Amino acid sequence: MATSTVELHSLHLDAPRSIERQQEILANSNEPQDTTNGFPSLPPVDSGKQAWLFLAACWGVEAVTFGFGFSFGVFQDYYSSHAPFAGSGSIAAIGTTTTGILYLGAPFIVMVCKMYPQQARWFTLAGLFIASIGLAMSSFCTSVPQLIITQGVVFGFGGCISYCPCTLYIDEWFVRRKGLAYGIVWSAAGFGGAVLPLVLEALLQKVGFAKTAQICAGILCAISAPLSFWVKPRLPHSASVQRQPLKQGFATSRLFVLYQLANIIEATGYFLPTIYLPTYARTTLGASHFLAALTIILVNISATVSLVLMGHISDRLHVTTCMFISAAGVATSVLAIWGLASNLATLYVFCVFYGLFAGCWPAIWPGIMKELAKKEGDGRGGVTNPMVLTHLCFGKGIGNVISGPLSDALIKGKPWQDKAMGGYGSGFGAVIVYTGMTGLLSGTNLLLKHWKLL
Repeated sequence: MATSTVELHSLHLDAPRSIERQQEILANSNEPQDTTNGFPSLPPVDSGKQAWLFLAACWGVEAVTFGFGFSFGVFQDYYSSHAPFAGSGSIAAIGTTTTGILYLGAPFIVMVCKMYPQQARWFTLAGLFIASIGLAMSSFCTSVPQLIITQGVVFGFGGCISYCPCTLYIDEWFVRRKGLAYGIVWSAAGFGGAVLPLVLEALLQKVGFAKTAQICAGILCAISAPLSFWVKPRLPHSASVQRQPLKQGFATSRLFVLYQLANIIEATGYFLPTIYLPTYARTTLGASHFLAALTIILVNISATVSLVLMGHISDRLHVTTCMFISAAGVATSVLAIWGLASNLATLYVFCVFYGLFAGCWPAIWPGIMKELAKKEGDGRGGVTNPMVLTHLCFGKGIGNVISGPLSDALIKGKPWQDKAMGGYGSGFGAVIVYTGMTGLLSGTNLLLKHWKLL
């Protein structure tokens, strides 16, 4: 939407009176403005070289942070079968701690970014450096608790710091194509989760765990500066807009609570297959290490495609319809395909379908933002998209952290082993049932909308 220079200038001269309106006009202005009276020239939203370079940099940050977290199944399989970690308990907690902190820390880091916008420009560089330190430290670990601290806490904290500016600034660079932009960025996690398992599996078998962690730390450190250069805000963060209000009243609304509840339920089940699929393929179906790692690769490749597709769909369909599509696909693929799988080919079919329907969930979040802005925007202090997004990340993080100890409890004693067919009788039957049921429950908001409770 083009905006008159007169209106922009009048707002600039009277910023204290209408800071929020100034930001709204700047964010939606699709034409560069002149610099009369010191007002900066702005690149266009939704298009242009700078917008796409920003999106590409965000994609890269997401690929190395979440991509590593989503590849943990390869490490899980290695730790379970190699000294000094073989036979240790709580190995699954390493990966769930990594991704849990990536999600849980988002609201707090974004708050700091909004309080100190000029310093937030460098959070991506600092975060990637901290994450690389965590990986380097993990190469010296000799116990699972040490890995939880280094690979889990330190890497997760650094990764969270690095991607939060992406979350904050994407709202400035994309307006009409917001759902598509989020879908593209989040697809990077699937891409990283598809490529990294191949790299990690090859390195682990060739040079061992310690050198693999050191090589990954070096690569992450080397790419941090190029990526951070393009992760930058579109809007000028002058003194007049430096301290923005942190609008979080929406978090207590019934609308958001119901969406968040579905989000947490989905997350408690979502991570379980990606934790155990390589181990399941190797121990139950006799797959080699590479063929076992291929399960994670297929899930993440499918998720990469589905995130872009769902991001596009979420700009057009109601959010509850998108949630139901995901839920129905997850429940069907888990209960009917994985549950009855008796060979690798069928398991690979499951991995593709699971990635398509479960992996697209974050691309539904822009639809939740849209609904909240429409129904809660004038009350409870207003709605700010980055804060909605970080609260949804926090909810997914809660589900992620829960899924670690929950997964240990579900496979303890290998329930139903040799007492049922297919995957149900493999010892992982409880994991399969729980994942399928949580997937199904995550789509019930469509019924609440039909009954006019949402």
